[in-house]
Amino acid sequence: MKNGVSKKNDLIDKMKVIGPVDNLEDYVKRDWWKEIFNAYYLRTDGDVVNDDDITRQEIDSYLKVVNLEKTDSILDMCCGQGRHCFELARRGFLKVHGLDRSRYLIQRARKSVREMGLPLVFKEGDARKHSFPEASFDCVSILGNSFGYFENLSDDIKVLKSIQFMLKPNGKIFLDVADGEYLKDNFEPRSWEWIDKDYFVCRERSLSLDKTKLISREVITHAQKGVIVDQFYAERLYSKEHLNKILEHAGFSGISFHDAYETVSKRNQDLGMMKRRMLVTAKIHKDWPSRIKLSKKLTSKNVVVLLGDPRKSDHLKPSEVFDEDDYYTINQLKHVLSELKGYSFKYLDDHNKMISDLTKYRGQTDYVLNLCDEGFFNDPRKELHVPSMLEMLNVPYTGSNPQCLAFCYDKSLIRGIAREMDISVPDAFYLKPSDNIYEMNFPFPVIIKPNMGDSSFGITQRSVANNLEEMINAIDEIRNVIGSNSPIIVEEFLPGKDLSIGMIGNLPDNINILPLIEEDYSALPDDLPQICGYEAKWDPNSPYWNIKSIQADIPEAVQKYIEESSLRLFERLECRDYCRFDWRLDNNGDPHLLEVNPNPGWCWDGHLARMCKFADISYRDMLHKVLLAAEERIGIPEIDMSVKKDLAQVGEGLA
Repeated sequence: MKNGVSKKNDLIDKMKVIGPVDNLEDYVKRDWWKEIFNAYYLRTDGDVVNDDDITRQEIDSYLKVVNLEKTDSILDMCCGQGRHCFELARRGFLKVHGLDRSRYLIQRARKSVREMGLPLVFKEGDARKHSFPEASFDCVSILGNSFGYFENLSDDIKVLKSIQFMLKPNGKIFLDVADGEYLKDNFEPRSWEWIDKDYFVCRERSLSLDKTKLISREVITHAQKGVIVDQFYAERLYSKEHLNKILEHAGFSGISFHDAYETVSKRNQDLGMMKRRMLVTAKIHKDWPSRIKLSKKLTSKNVVVLLGDPRKSDHLKPSEVFDEDDYYTINQLKHVLSELKGYSFKYLDDHNKMISDLTKYRGQTDYVLNLCDEGFFNDPRKELHVPSMLEMLNVPYTGSNPQCLAFCYDKSLIRGIAREMDISVPDAFYLKPSDNIYEMNFPFPVIIKPNMGDSSFGITQRSVANNLEEMINAIDEIRNVIGSNSPIIVEEFLPGKDLSIGMIGNLPDNINILPLIEEDYSALPDDLPQICGYEAKWDPNSPYWNIKSIQADIPEAVQKYIEESSLRLFERLECRDYCRFDWRLDNNGDPHLLEVNPNPGWCWDGHLARMCKFADISYRDMLHKVLLAAEERIGIPEIDMSVKKDLAQVGEGLA
């Protein structure tokens, strides 16, 4: 079976070249910047953007003209893979954030953060939008000639307006921009060069019809495969006068132009727009926003936590009641939440009173932490009823919406959506109660699952069948558990690694991909199928109880496919705040999606917490990250000690 990794390679081999064109401008897409900043960008521009000496020189120039303290909050907008952020962190700057539209570059930056252990935050987002709360930063910079990509001038002004919004009063902006007047007369119309032993790139350039942009075409060729990229892009050419004018229009003052910056390529390669740049600084004079006033709402967020009801039976649990482990898990939750500063938590678990209690506390609640994954009245089919109820009450909440929960509860539906998106899933068929099993023609082994459900309910070692008799027995056993009228999925059993990937955050602005984990079945007897089913989660006397989760050891291409496909599903299904995706490899090591878990298990020893542990994220911090993701999505303001200090200095009357 051919998966997405193989298909992607096929597409590279079949790349078509447009051929000679008369007017480059006709071929530039409006949003060319969405696709171009990828691994090939790092390869073709590597003589600059992957050169540590050049990065150090650029930061030297930056710090020479911008007076910054090590405790200042700094945003590197259009940060790419984070090279300037890393250099600032190495120099002791403590509050450095990076923002970029390229998912590939942001994920690369986050991977480097995990490897290097530096205190950096990287966020995916559009520079024209408010990706951070108002008055968040002392300085916002756009380095490495990353300004002027949009088709319309109005969009560049939106970027400056967004920076103005995110800067604190008297905050600074620093722009490192191509010298437009110089490039108009000195651009290279054609060039070609080897960028390494396998790749060479050919470039064509021309001015736009109105002479305001430099249009570029880039054809990347592999020595064996041939042409693999043929792309067009356009960058605005700013003069000092024009840049000064739009900065003033966006509300900046004290605008200064510093000595021109000229980049030198060690490989003597075509520098294009990076050849000669202007360094520009300015300030914003504004008042502190009204939201930053000392009030209880900003110093203590009131959060209602919704949980399963321990007074009622729960058919997913072996004893069908809450036991000591459940109460221990809840106590662990309450303990770590009590350690979070600036929060006041109220816990609701009586489902008979849930609607009336939520109505009563609505005016005193900033939002709800929805941890009621048992479902309303502990009925998993009614998990979506809880967010539905919150939406009817107009109360914000963490986690995914009712539609997303409904989609993901139906395994067959998720399979169909994934196939539509060209994401690989195991072969399977949907078995209705009226279907004749004996007419099914399907190779063994297979695994039989309830089509609806979670927590591996109904899936045991006997769910894996190697012949028709075992399959019939497995189907009968599952129907005895879930009901004879419930549909079933009969799916090919994949023998490869059992993988999970988790995410905390939201698209497109900020999402944190957690380390992939795999189930370690080495302690399991050889005669038992390697699955993480009901016994592994609920039966301490089972051999499956000894299964452990370890950090996944898989090829980079497989990991990349899983990450990218999971992100696409996160977006398509409208997942929110946190999610988990389960995958499995086949005999060839190719990955296939098993299921999607919005609002996954939140307990201290669950899969999400295990992933966080490999990222050095504690259980408390995991929950805090979920809260912060929801707060940012909902629009709940944040305040920190540095803001309080600044407010005191400007006489805002903090008491």
